Amino acid sequence: MTAKKIIVVSAGLSTPSSTRQLADRLAADAVSVLAEHGTQVEVQTFELRELAHDITNHLLLGFAPPKLETALDAIASADGLIAVTPIFTTSYAGLFKSFVDVIDPQALTDLPVLLGATGGTPRHSLAIDYAMRPLFTYLHAIPVTTGVFAATGDWGGAEGDGVRSLPDRIYRGAKEFAELVERTDRSQLVNDPFQLDRPMGHLIGGLAGE
Repeated sequence: MTAKKIIVVSAGLSTPSSTRQLADRLAADAVSVLAEHGTQVEVQTFELRELAHDITNHLLLGFAPPKLETALDAIASADGLIAVTPIFTTSYAGLFKSFVDVIDPQALTDLPVLLGATGGTPRHSLAIDYAMRPLFTYLHAIPVTTGVFAATGDWGGAEGDGVRSLPDRIYRGAKEFAELVERTDRSQLVNDPFQLDRPMGHLIGGLAGE
């Protein structure tokens, strides 16, 4: 059986980072669930802080330096993506959005995605649903129902937000993600580099794409 390939993207800016810690724990639980089902897994993790200059260069110059290209190719061939960002000013980090902006739009089609976020207060937890989820849905990915938010007070706390402890939420999201990864077959997807990003009528008529 071919191993499932899971890519983990962490947009934490500090070292050590609670964002990376959450990403690692989500990945570990997802791997554990898949292993229980007899599914082999390969996990590859990318820290966006290490790719920040390459991402900016890609946005400015239109091509990906080798390290960034490796990350983009990995996502295009992945069976699942775990994406975790800190929340700044009620939304995802600018570095996180910039990275998403340089991903080939076709690369996320039908890709299972587990969304995670970190922040200082539970008040930011809704950012997963009003900011992150619409972004990945627009790109035709498949975000699992449970997104996992970790506030500063959740780490080491028994009950976290008072509803469900952080370990419980991590496991629930990872389980949904693992089960979707197991069912999903992206091997038939073909990335066509010549596919138009706008309707032909727009190109012929000189109309700007929506």
